[in-house]
Amino acid sequence: MAYKHGVTIIEQPTSVLAPTEAMSGIPFAVGTAPVYLASTAAPVNTPVLAYTYAEAVAALGYSDDWKNYTLCELIYSHFVLYKKAPLIMVNVLDPAVHKTTVPPEAVTVNNRTVTLTSEGILLPTLTVKSSDGTSTYVAGVDFNAAFNDNGHVVISVKAGGNISANVAQLSVGYDRINPSAVDLVDVIGGLTSSGEYTGFELINQVYPRFGILPDLLLAPGWSHFPSVAAVMRAKASNINGNFKAMALTDIDPAQAYSDAGTWKSENSYNGTLQIASYPMLTMGDKQYHFSTQLAGLIAATDANYGGVPFVSPSNKALQADGTALSNGTSLYLGIDQVSYMNSLGIMTALNLGTSGWKAWGNNTCSFPGTTDPKDSFIPARRMFNWIGNSLILTYMQKVDDPMNKRLIAAVTDSVNIWLNGLVASGALLGGRVEFNASENQATDLMSGKITFHLYITPPGPAQEISFLLEYDTTYLAALTA
Repeated sequence: MAYKHGVTIIEQPTSVLAPTEAMSGIPFAVGTAPVYLASTAAPVNTPVLAYTYAEAVAALGYSDDWKNYTLCELIYSHFVLYKKAPLIMVNVLDPAVHKTTVPPEAVTVNNRTVTLTSEGILLPTLTVKSSDGTSTYVAGVDFNAAFNDNGHVVISVKAGGNISANVAQLSVGYDRINPSAVDLVDVIGGLTSSGEYTGFELINQVYPRFGILPDLLLAPGWSHFPSVAAVMRAKASNINGNFKAMALTDIDPAQAYSDAGTWKSENSYNGTLQIASYPMLTMGDKQYHFSTQLAGLIAATDANYGGVPFVSPSNKALQADGTALSNGTSLYLGIDQVSYMNSLGIMTALNLGTSGWKAWGNNTCSFPGTTDPKDSFIPARRMFNWIGNSLILTYMQKVDDPMNKRLIAAVTDSVNIWLNGLVASGALLGGRVEFNASENQATDLMSGKITFHLYITPPGPAQEISFLLEYDTTYLAALTA
């Protein structure tokens, strides 16, 4: 031991840990995007993290054809309508696979330019030849090709090239992207023979890649297919083997209002980590899947309450001017009808007059089969997810520490302080953590297993407020006073 003479300072780690709270309202979405329009196209089946509309468009492209390019609907809704970020997306539309070859055909040249009206042309595949097909021209030397604002390819004949200045026709061929070739298997994803993950399997790469934990899973335009919804529900329960999220799914918007509940039941939209919404929402000339706007609404609601998801998205303003079926038929559901939908575990929308269109419904898909409030109420279920995710993120650093009384005190003190803060802010009605001998048997402790018991009560939504009106005859005395 070194010889010391004087005052010595020794520091030790703070016994009470500051919590690492999980982020909330972070969407992870799988779908299709017009990557042929992207300035810096992200590889297919690769998670893309975007904080702005411009970042998303640069990586994935943008088109108003939301039927074919489903991620564009979410990009527009989340960044333009709700102004929320970030957004994590996976495009499964592969230009190298999902394409159609268009053989060379004659096109007319006007003022040294040609505009091709076909959608989805893949510029690298463009071939330009003389009208008789005997001469092949070179991009950048004989002509330039680029997309205009409408997404159409414009071919411009270059001065000094091998194309005559007064050419009347050219022969043009190309491959065009084919979104209709994408199927449910592409969105669901899996592990390829070469060991690459695709579709929803990529959810497990998000946290290791970005250090961000998504808690909302989406597939706009696809989640009304039961096989996709089933995978979303399964992934929501086990992200990276530890974390939980909510799957935002749609009831088939082609179903009539009277059939929506039966459809939900028959197709097993009944998960505790799943929200079912119906029908579609309209805003101007655009039509949105409900789940798309619900992601933005949840993110906005969470942000308004400090990032803690204890407030229901129900009775919060949507960016909508109506509801409709997928064929465009408008729906005007009254409060009795939307209440009926809620009783079946379906979130819908209600027009509250001057207040506008609001989301309406507090229940997860598990309702009415499950009435346990932690599983049936959306805000309660999300609070359990959020608290669980936060505990994992915070106390992962304590794994493998010596299992002694100092560890037990550090965890219980830290968690109780954190829970007290949540109670003080109104996010919990009450909460505590205990280390109970009955839950920590000697055989478990010998194996290095230790259990802490949390008791938490998130506030439920006040979804039914009653006023009792009574005729009081005693006030008649005022007439003779």
